[in-house]
Amino acid sequence: MKTSRSIVNSRREKILETVRNDGDVSVSSLSEMLQVSPLTIRRDLQYLEEHKLLERFYGGARTGNAEVPRKNSRELRKERIAKYAAGLVEDGDSILLNTSSTALAMVKYITSRNVTIITNNGNIINEENPSQATIILLGGELRYQKGAMVGDFTKNSLAYVTAKKSFIGCTGISPDIGMVTEMVSEVNLNQMMFQRVTGASYILADSSKFGERAGGVSCPPEKIENIITDMNAPADMLREFREMGTWVYQVD
Repeated sequence: MKTSRSIVNSRREKILETVRNDGDVSVSSLSEMLQVSPLTIRRDLQYLEEHKLLERFYGGARTGNAEVPRKNSRELRKERIAKYAAGLVEDGDSILLNTSSTALAMVKYITSRNVTIITNNGNIINEENPSQATIILLGGELRYQKGAMVGDFTKNSLAYVTAKKSFIGCTGISPDIGMVTEMVSEVNLNQMMFQRVTGASYILADSSKFGERAGGVSCPPEKIENIITDMNAPADMLREFREMGTWVYQVD
């Protein structure tokens, strides 16, 4: 199953690379180049379009209207990651957000309607919420410095809910250890957020988080499905993740 996912992700990476290099690309040319059926290519293009990576037209695809200015500031990179992640939230979605500042920044970029946000981040009360998403706070012991809600009460509340997607920020991430969380009180909560989803889980990690190993493991490498990062993330680590079958999104 991992090998199959790795093959699919590798093919989609090649499609993206071709579209970015050549501009408009036809389904037939991609089918011939990758030696798969046109139906497989159309499915890949649909997936890539749904994840805001390209734009389809009849018989092919193009890069679309993606913004390309390069950001150097870490905070700006985190904002771009948050904005991209928010674009993956669809009408009617329920989502889990942890106490990550990048995950919290998603809220102001969500434009879909009838969204429910479940979180242990108390700072969300002061966050701009233009889509008027419904907010469910998990409760628990409030750590004022970070605004995090932790403890048994929080875990018990989380055990009673499920969401369609989760967006989890991290202290560090590496292909040998996986995703780590520095705050011991949040390790288990982050683990649960990966478990309490019926759809996709995304790790939000700007390039500074790669190679950081301090903390408890919230998600082992073989269970990491999706990573959203920036263009400065180390290529060797991204390659290792992709070889394991993880889909990596890099915002420009």
